[in-house]
Amino acid sequence: MQPKLIDTHSHLYLDHFKDDITNVMQRCLENGVEQFFLPNIDLASVPPLAQLCQQFPKQCFPMLGLHPCDVKVDYQRVLEEIKQMIDTKLSIFPENKIYAIGECGLDYFWDKTFVAEQKTALNIQAEWALALKLPIVLHTRNSFYDTFVAMKPYAKQGLTGVFHCFTGSWEEAQQVISLENFYMGIGGVLTYKNAGIADVVKQIPLEKLVLETDSPYLTPVPFRGKRNESSYTRIIAEKLAEIKEISLEEVAAVTTANAMRLFGL
Repeated sequence: MQPKLIDTHSHLYLDHFKDDITNVMQRCLENGVEQFFLPNIDLASVPPLAQLCQQFPKQCFPMLGLHPCDVKVDYQRVLEEIKQMIDTKLSIFPENKIYAIGECGLDYFWDKTFVAEQKTALNIQAEWALALKLPIVLHTRNSFYDTFVAMKPYAKQGLTGVFHCFTGSWEEAQQVISLENFYMGIGGVLTYKNAGIADVVKQIPLEKLVLETDSPYLTPVPFRGKRNESSYTRIIAEKLAEIKEISLEEVAAVTTANAMRLFGL
């Protein structure tokens, strides 16, 4: 029997998978990856996300938010439309619900034109998550400190969440741990030889980690350079087990329990 794994961050609804999604899902099941949490990016990504969740309602769980790279001049209008969708149109999703707010956060890598707007958008979405008692899924590219500072007051009010694609230092990991109810998402970068994240992850308690692929991006070794997919969660789990010198079964049991607790399954 395969150990049960959960991919807590995947974009399986994107066009990258439109021609073979059934085969992708089958490979996931063959590798013990039974459930996927899917963050949208912007308004345009909501319909394909909803369609995939309707197609695979027992495997795919939706999240809604506004990605920081899509925070532009009209971000307030977009946020209003997303919030209206959350308030009145969740019937497009199975069970009329979402499981988190996100993917949202701060991104200082691609473009700093709208940094102030990104911060405002992040705070707005953190307020949503707090009011709705949902976790928040945080994108923090080149922006860890500002994101951490932004989350501190919300964490004190009971907000939970995950720092998606965590590749930071041990000091940054300790800051996430200090927020108490936040986790770190570990993905394919863990398998990269020169990434430096393995030594940090070795020190992080397993109880603070969840697994993710960020499919179709950040493909793990040995498939790096090709399309990522959620079945590769197994590769990440095996690498984590190797680094921590524990069994794959223990990694699966603890990270799956963490994901279920975080997202309220």
